[in-house]
Amino acid sequence: MKTLRIIIALLVFGAAAHAQTEDLGLGAFANEKGGIKLAVDAALVDLDINSPYVMFVLYMAAGKEGQDVVVARDGVVMIYDGQEYKMPSVSELRKNYKGEIHDITFYRHLAKEGIIASWMRTYDFPRTGDFFPPLTMNAPVKADEGSMMNFIGFRTKIYFKNPGFKKGDKLTIQVTAKNKPEMTGQVEVVLK
Repeated sequence: MKTLRIIIALLVFGAAAHAQTEDLGLGAFANEKGGIKLAVDAALVDLDINSPYVMFVLYMAAGKEGQDVVVARDGVVMIYDGQEYKMPSVSELRKNYKGEIHDITFYRHLAKEGIIASWMRTYDFPRTGDFFPPLTMNAPVKADEGSMMNFIGFRTKIYFKNPGFKKGDKLTIQVTAKNKPEMTGQVEVVLK
């Protein structure tokens, strides 16, 4: 019975995310409804869909002006094929995956017009922390949480172990606030 309730909840959340998600083109998706505004750039996943670990770039902001929102790395999950996936730790990723520098370099050369055209164009995303900072001297520090308030958002790379993605698959990125667990946001991504 508990499993059935979980499946029904995931289907309801997935339907709600789909109804509110905007496809921005070029692998970018956004949802500004809910307690946390989200934009996800999945362009690299679209191009490197068979990678053992996949990198998305996630943009988050408080849903209402004046709210202070804190999101811990454990508050970011991916829902795919009815199952919830957590991000690997930085040490696990670096031990099992050697493509981080390639991902960052390749991502820098991809078009960003889709993501820039979303709600986030009016927000500032300081590069003070990242859930998965690259191994370079001028990289932002490793962050276990990100803060957002008013027009200051949080941008970070997020990685998930590839569960066997194929072109056309749908997944949901869901974010829950650490300081206000009732505050969530989610966005549906379609791999192209």
